[in-house]
Amino acid sequence: MTERKIAIVTGSATGVGAATALRLARRGYDVLINYSKSEAEARQSEAACRAAGADTLLLRGDVAQDADCKALARDAMGRWGRIDALVNNAGISTFSGAANWDALDAQTFQRIIGVNAVGMFQMVRACAPHLKAVQGAIVNVSSVAGSLGIGSSVPYIASKGAVNSMTLHLARVLAPEVRVNAVCPGMITSRWFVDGLGQAGFEKVKALTEQNTALGRASSPEDVADAIVWLIDGARTMTGELLLLDAGLHLGSRMQVPGRA
Repeated sequence: MTERKIAIVTGSATGVGAATALRLARRGYDVLINYSKSEAEARQSEAACRAAGADTLLLRGDVAQDADCKALARDAMGRWGRIDALVNNAGISTFSGAANWDALDAQTFQRIIGVNAVGMFQMVRACAPHLKAVQGAIVNVSSVAGSLGIGSSVPYIASKGAVNSMTLHLARVLAPEVRVNAVCPGMITSRWFVDGLGQAGFEKVKALTEQNTALGRASSPEDVADAIVWLIDGARTMTGELLLLDAGLHLGSRMQVPGRA
């Protein structure tokens, strides 16, 4: 068994996953980089982690497939002999709001739930015995969608609500050996939002976020990664928390209500 700590970060080719993998690498972790489609970007993420001094393992896998989840845990153990941190970041959506429900069918709904919620559970199940052995940590990348009931689509909202409730359950049943928390970002300035909304839609939502949230800014992938790494390495007495990273979106609009003269 290696003396260095080991992290598995699902969906770590781009965005929050890539930023988290790199930050963990800079903190002395060796990292398993996982992707499902973006191989070229995953190799870039791996190269950045290696340049930061980490040993890496690059594996393709669809977390909706239980066999792939088991393979990620098995190969990490085969390479390093331990798993200290699991970041469940892999996620998908469809951008069809309330005005376009007819675009949703059961297959789309089930696929989103399968990756975002079932995939998260399957990764936890595959890694839990190894995390327990070293008193490790799990961070689930959820969304304000699961807390506030807003988001890109109904199945996405439902999937992140499931992630939030499972985070609370898993924090109970894996204690005291394993801490389980979730981050719930609002808008993130990442390719994921640009791909889903288009550049014009992305700029519109970003502007609305800047105008109407208490802090007046969207999160960068690095902002979210910083919170994830803190939950892994710094929050030693925190478990079962759903950490809102939404610039104060949950507080409502920052527009001031005029007072009575």
